[in-house]
Amino acid sequence: MNSAKELEKQIEKIKKRNQQVEADKAWEISWTRRFVLLIFTYIVIVIFFFFAQLPNPFINAIITAVAFVISTLSVPLFKKWWLSKFYRK
Repeated sequence: MNSAKELEKQIEKIKKRNQQVEADKAWEISWTRRFVLLIFTYIVIVIFFFFAQLPNPFINAIITAVAFVISTLSVPLFKKWWLSKFYRK
């Protein structure tokens, strides 16, 4: 049988894990994360377009970067739908 001290340690461990999960979730849905994704995606696409010698890499990369961020914004909607239809417990 677990002693009271062991149970307290387990509860504290669970509380710490829950705090980390909450922080991860907050980051996943934050506008900061979305903005960082947009900027990094834009930079990578500009570099690719530049080396591929495509016309107007700085302007054309905007469309691709914005499309990527929009696609990431739609994922939670599909996740919610999938959970309601296919992941019933």
